[in-house]
Amino acid sequence: MSRLWRQARRQPFALAFAAVVLVIAVVSGATRGAHLQLRTQFGTGYEPVMSAGHWWSPLTSVFLADTTAELLLVLAGGVVLLGFAERLMGTWRTALVFVLGAFGGTGLGILAQSAGVASGELWSVGVSELWTVDPFTPIVACLMAGASFAGVLWRRRIRVVTLSTVLMLLLYSGQPADLYRLIAAIIGLVLGAALRPHRMHRLDLSWRRSSHHETRTLLASVVGVLSIGPLVTVFSGGRFGILAPLGMLLTQEVPAPGDVVDRCLLGNITRQCVNELTLERVSGAGPVLVSLLPLLALLVASVGIARGRRFAAWLAIVVNAGLAALGAWYYGLLPVSGQPYSWRWHSAHYWEVALILVVSVLVPLATAVLLIANLRRFPVRTRPALRRRFVLATSGSFLALAALYVGAGWLLRDQFRPHVTLLDLVTDVPERFIPVGFLRLERLSFLPAGPLSTTLYQWVGPVFWIILLVGAVLCMRSSPAGTTRDDGARLRSLLAAGGGSLAFMSTWEGNSLWFNRAGTAAIAYRVVNGVAITTGEPIGPIGSTSPDAASAVADFATMCDDHGWVPVFYSIHDGWRALFGTMGWQSMPVGEETVLRPSDWNPTGKRWQDIRSSVNRAERAGVRAVWTSYRDLPVLQALQIAEISEQWVQEKELPELGFTLGGLDELRDPAVRLMIALDADARVHAVTSWLPTRRGDEVIGWTLDFMRRRPESMNGVMEFLIAETLEMLREQPVEFLSLSAAPLARAAEAEPAAPSLPMLVTGFLRRTLEPVYGFSSLLAFKRKFQPEFHPLHMAYPDPLALPAIGLALVRAYLPSLTMREAVAFVRGLG
Repeated sequence: MSRLWRQARRQPFALAFAAVVLVIAVVSGATRGAHLQLRTQFGTGYEPVMSAGHWWSPLTSVFLADTTAELLLVLAGGVVLLGFAERLMGTWRTALVFVLGAFGGTGLGILAQSAGVASGELWSVGVSELWTVDPFTPIVACLMAGASFAGVLWRRRIRVVTLSTVLMLLLYSGQPADLYRLIAAIIGLVLGAALRPHRMHRLDLSWRRSSHHETRTLLASVVGVLSIGPLVTVFSGGRFGILAPLGMLLTQEVPAPGDVVDRCLLGNITRQCVNELTLERVSGAGPVLVSLLPLLALLVASVGIARGRRFAAWLAIVVNAGLAALGAWYYGLLPVSGQPYSWRWHSAHYWEVALILVVSVLVPLATAVLLIANLRRFPVRTRPALRRRFVLATSGSFLALAALYVGAGWLLRDQFRPHVTLLDLVTDVPERFIPVGFLRLERLSFLPAGPLSTTLYQWVGPVFWIILLVGAVLCMRSSPAGTTRDDGARLRSLLAAGGGSLAFMSTWEGNSLWFNRAGTAAIAYRVVNGVAITTGEPIGPIGSTSPDAASAVADFATMCDDHGWVPVFYSIHDGWRALFGTMGWQSMPVGEETVLRPSDWNPTGKRWQDIRSSVNRAERAGVRAVWTSYRDLPVLQALQIAEISEQWVQEKELPELGFTLGGLDELRDPAVRLMIALDADARVHAVTSWLPTRRGDEVIGWTLDFMRRRPESMNGVMEFLIAETLEMLREQPVEFLSLSAAPLARAAEAEPAAPSLPMLVTGFLRRTLEPVYGFSSLLAFKRKFQPEFHPLHMAYPDPLALPAIGLALVRAYLPSLTMREAVAFVRGLG
């Protein structure tokens, strides 16, 4: 209760706004919606302001709600969204942005309407008599302004989701309030920059580097928001948006097809005739499904995009590109005369149709281009065989259904009005699979007039989209390429039977898995540019000196050779070098693993002074260490960890590293544990993640992976977390605590007079990445704990392949590396 009271004291303006809205609704008896007299007196819009002179209405209209559902939504929005903005930027800034957003968003919107009415623009004329009540216009302005005061993670999320939502409402609903909200969002963006203190960064509209996880989350949000846009037209009060044809058609009564066709065939080619013919396109469940199923496919794709599925990204790309192509094709014809479209920019009517064309094409096209530009963010690939089956199933079903439509339609040609020819049926095939909204400007040639022809006409399209949707869901639910459904369980059982300190990384998404015939060894690897790079040595109850180990390595190399790949064993320990030496392979050092023994932990003496100081500093600051898992975290703490990670990524000049360095996605595994630093207010200051090493059912070691801290957190917070982890594990049967490896960094290294090609490769990698990622400084940090140093090596069969191996390693660690950066790398080897 005390916490709720503290939150309430931080947002008095938001609570006051919600209270005023509720009181007005109760006192006026308008809890079932804004009363007509209230709407007439205090509502806003072109007519109230320009004709009635209600200049105050942009502000008074924001305290009214249209329906009971909207009233509840406004109360929730006032408390949650407006309260969130108020906590970010303070009460007086919130009040200022609220008023300016209400007057500015509505006022500029009305001015735009006035210009449209004066020029005869159809939308402005059509909505000029609407009286608007909309509390969300100033709320959107405050939310966008508050984003400038938020951290990196929330600033981007608020801006992307808010702008996507208001744009979607404007395009698919198209009421005056939707225009006012968009303008208010832009005003809030500018005001946030103007009101932000100088000590903070000013307005930042550039797309700063984002983590792969966060980029996928934002892309999924955009695709998901745009996919539900057409449904808004079904439930909104008015449907005036540029992309609102589906909802507008679905909510009108459909006339009898015989009457419509007869009247239009008699030459009654009027606007009403065209509208009724267009309505006849959706006179059944089939056409409705043809319009909704592609949207459902996009919604399913958005879920896969958030999970890093490349198939989902391609599905969204193909569907959006297809919608863009359809819009460009079908909006090129006039609906009445059927003549080729003629561009006449001086005519307001043609200008509006041109705008419909441009927006209809650009919205899905821009989404497709955005996904293509970020394809490297999606590491989880679907198995090639499953992709081939999906392509064959969808293309085969399309051809079969198209042939069925033409063949059966020809047999039922007498059941169409007017009678159809074979050519009519063939040219009509694409329209059976296309959402109705893209056909509203296309001339309607014929309609079915019998039950069989109606079933054929309406259902070939939905059947195709259902097949595509089911196939897409199966592809996205399948195991990644290189694995089967049982591979994950098999790998974890082998991890319990035997594996090194880094072996748990083999469970990460993006890895392919290989098992020997006996099932006693597993190798996790990634194929990059024709190089198969393992995440470590073989996993399982085999030692480096056993015959099974040698045969497993040889069989894996044979498999790679069969596929034309260069096998590379990366991050192997010293004990495995002899095996590769007997096989004639070369090896080179690639890093140092630092290992601690919890049973020997005793931070006394001068050399432990820095560690003790960090622990004492945390105690004085009221910071405590909590051992937990991601699933057990409260939602707010999980969000804080995401924000801390995003801030860390933004500080780097190169993309987020992957491969053997985990990110947010890897924290979610139930076997992974977290040690987080919390203060008295449950604020997360830093987080570390620990990967288990098992022997049977017992954990015998933990390996450090994820490390992030707030920029403003206390000095030594990471030392504090590691020290607390050691202290907690000291009395447990844990054999080791690995601080993992610092890639490309070594505890001691002498530069030879004539460096070899391997030294040139690792040297260039280290010089390229060190200024940004600080591997050497990371190793120096780990030295504070007086660890054991265990060298890690890379084994490879062909020294001539080292340049390709080096480039593959860069691409493995930097999956979003651009071609220009890759070329710079290759030049650096010369």
